[in-house]
Amino acid sequence: MGILIYGTSGFIGQNLLSHLSDQHTVASSSLRDLANLEKVYQNDIVINLVGKAHDHKGEATERDFDYANYELVKELYATFIKSDATLFIHISSIAALEENGSNNALTEDMDCNPISWYGQSKRKAEEYLLNQDIPERKKVIILRPTMVHGPGDKGNLTLLYKLISKGLPYPLANFDNQRSFLSIDNFNFIIKEIIDKSEQIDSGIYHICDDETLATSSIISVISKVTEKKVFNFSLPKNIVKGIAKVGDIVPIALNSKRLGKMTSNLVVSNNKIKKALGIDKLPVSAEEGLERTIRSFAARKA
Repeated sequence: MGILIYGTSGFIGQNLLSHLSDQHTVASSSLRDLANLEKVYQNDIVINLVGKAHDHKGEATERDFDYANYELVKELYATFIKSDATLFIHISSIAALEENGSNNALTEDMDCNPISWYGQSKRKAEEYLLNQDIPERKKVIILRPTMVHGPGDKGNLTLLYKLISKGLPYPLANFDNQRSFLSIDNFNFIIKEIIDKSEQIDSGIYHICDDETLATSSIISVISKVTEKKVFNFSLPKNIVKGIAKVGDIVPIALNSKRLGKMTSNLVVSNNKIKKALGIDKLPVSAEEGLERTIRSFAARKA
């Protein structure tokens, strides 16, 4: 079975490419090669990881997000429809549904509330795909992952790791939250299950995340355990922390409002729909086990 993955330059793409190559013939292509769409005709399955998520320098425009997360999806889908490929797996984001956090478990049938250019462009791509008349022999699976972590990850977990591993005090102890994450091992497992069981899964949107949620305090405990560093909780009042984050929205410091929200707000997501579709009761890696693997990879990279 031939699989073409678009967007393998990031840590998710690199991990998925390695994982699938053990049992399938896998080709890869980057954003720079996206014009070479005839590659689609040589494969049975197309996986789209291309997208723009981070704008650390604050230089990206709405058009930049729209092009990477929406326009390119339209081009890929059009070529997929003309080809003999039968399965199109599009990686969207939970941000297409909700970005402000939620205390209730987010499900696929809820109204969408994206607020950033990133979330809005991801939702536009979803709406485009959902509004297409998909030929009977083809399927389009849209996946909304929560924050994915694993070897090579350079996101918010890396910031926490650097803070704790240096023995610096943790200033956010006054925030108590629960969030859904997704280990790269469970991400790879779900993709492979979809490929192997494509006949039994319907086109549509599916949330993907670990079975359990994690509190920031639990993440800190795992980092402390792996690094063997004692954590000093420096409990700044929430208003002061939020004020510092607002400064970070203007001045390039480690903490800004977006990053603070991801580290301290609740974001609970249900993965029941995808597990039911695939006929599985539980994902192979627990949230805490996956987190520990990621933190150990940070430690190994540092060494």
